[in-house]
Amino acid sequence: MSMPGNQVPLLAVRGLKKHFDQRLILNVDRLALERGQSYLITGSNGAGKTTLLRVLAGLEPAEIDSLAYEGVSVDTGDVVRQLAPRVIYLHQQPYLFNTSVAANIMFGLKANGVPRHLHKTLLEEALAWAGVQHVAHVSPHKLSGGERQRVALARAKVLNPAILLLDEPTANLDEDARQQVNHLIRQMCDNNHCVVIATHDPELIALPSAVVLRLHHAMLTGG
Repeated sequence: MSMPGNQVPLLAVRGLKKHFDQRLILNVDRLALERGQSYLITGSNGAGKTTLLRVLAGLEPAEIDSLAYEGVSVDTGDVVRQLAPRVIYLHQQPYLFNTSVAANIMFGLKANGVPRHLHKTLLEEALAWAGVQHVAHVSPHKLSGGERQRVALARAKVLNPAILLLDEPTANLDEDARQQVNHLIRQMCDNNHCVVIATHDPELIALPSAVVLRLHHAMLTGG
């Protein structure tokens, strides 16, 4: 998990520990995420994969010795405010608001202060990228699982995150839907983002150049 040469990682974490009821469930000595690289975090169910992603996103408290984004120290108690929307986490079953697909994608643009005159163009680009133009005015609750996942990816991509954290993005999808989602994820990697995917079955994720990290007995190894 070391970086080549003197290259500064996009996100560097040292001394990450997470306890649950006094039991150590995460013990990560060092993790360095590189721009343009994809990572698969593997491990059995309950190994702590989701917890690790949520900690990196600032959604779950943990003990962290140091956290740096592009070499600049980040307050570990205020990760969400300091790094959003540069770091975005998508749950295995992403939450979508009970409104239209278009409104869901627009939400992040409004919340993050993107100039209003750009909204329409960015929305249309995101819908086309995810292949969901035909459901732009449909409620997400009427979509298939694959369509919902593609909408969630479009809602994230429209904010151009540097790091995208995906929790089992292809779980419970049929083969066609899984291929569509994999295609979008590969494009995110190609566009100089850093994509980190938690999965119990790496064969479901078609990222041949990904760095594989394994969580076992709370320890993260590999890379």
